Amino acid sequence: MLEIIVILLIIAAIASLLGLRGVAGAAGGLAKFLIFLVLVGVLVLLFFGVIVFA
Repeated sequence: MLEIIVILLIIAAIASLLGLRGVAGAAGGLAKFLIFLVLVGVLVLLFFGVIVFA
């Protein structure tokens, strides 16, 4: 999942440099949504004690 986020952020950066505002906005928005999902998933797993830091 994190690889997909990084790829989308790179696509957004390149598209914004080339002036492709629609593509940059879509890729950036999707990356933001996926980051939110990852953070919520980590918080839920921490809440239920699935992730244990040793």
